[in-house]
Amino acid sequence: MIRTTFHSGSDECAAWLTLPESAGPHPVVVLVHGGGATHAMMLAQYEQAFANAGLAVLAFDFRHLGESGGEPRQLVDQRRYAQDVDAALTFARSRPELDADRIALWGTSFGASHVLAAAARQQNLRAAVVQCPVFSGRAVVSRAGLRHLLRLTFPVVSDLVRAALRLPRSYVPLVGRPGELAFVNQPGALEGWRSVMPAGYDFDNRITAASGLDMLFYNAASAAPRVRCPLLVCACDQENLIDPAIAGRVAATAPRATLNRYDADHFTVYHPPVVEKILADQIEFLTTHLL
Repeated sequence: MIRTTFHSGSDECAAWLTLPESAGPHPVVVLVHGGGATHAMMLAQYEQAFANAGLAVLAFDFRHLGESGGEPRQLVDQRRYAQDVDAALTFARSRPELDADRIALWGTSFGASHVLAAAARQQNLRAAVVQCPVFSGRAVVSRAGLRHLLRLTFPVVSDLVRAALRLPRSYVPLVGRPGELAFVNQPGALEGWRSVMPAGYDFDNRITAASGLDMLFYNAASAAPRVRCPLLVCACDQENLIDPAIAGRVAATAPRATLNRYDADHFTVYHPPVVEKILADQIEFLTTHLL
């Protein structure tokens, strides 16, 4: 694995390039991690599995998160994240060991939204894969009910004012237990987030409060009809963060989509035995379209 960086906006994104043992230039899969997550949270198993199948893998941290630059920290900004995905694709196309004509996108959880939106913008992708997809931020946050949304009003407004005045930002937890003030407080969500962290990992469990507005009004599902490349949607029948029917509607409206369903929830897809099945299906799909 090669630790590297690429520019996005005025900052740098930390990136990791994993190459197969065969001679290049290699087809490449660009990995897009989930909301508030980082490269360190369970992406290694996908990097290694795809590389063993003959595919190069480029993973990165979004700006404001993990090892990437950007201030304030823990900012969720869909416009900036779209720029980061496009910058990652540009970087992949610039590398001599990678084949610029054979590139796929892969996204997990909220990263699936960024992949779907990018696949609608980028007409020269060979394929795209999403798993346990969150295609609507509003569908996650509002699932906890109106009272939950109202509790977030003051922190959001306070943070908007502080941002306008260039003061230090206000934060709220990204994930919490049911009833706690957090953007995601579904049953099992906090335990699920912890289950994808490596031992000793220092998870920064917060986001700038005004990021919630960005999440509420981001609906990547509307981009599905404009996705022209083959798309594999790996959905969870026991999805516990969002209505699983949304993934089905995306698959039904994307022109070249395939829908695979798994008896799993939003977090068990990362662990055996489900991860072995989902990886096998994804590798079959990606090698079909990239090799």
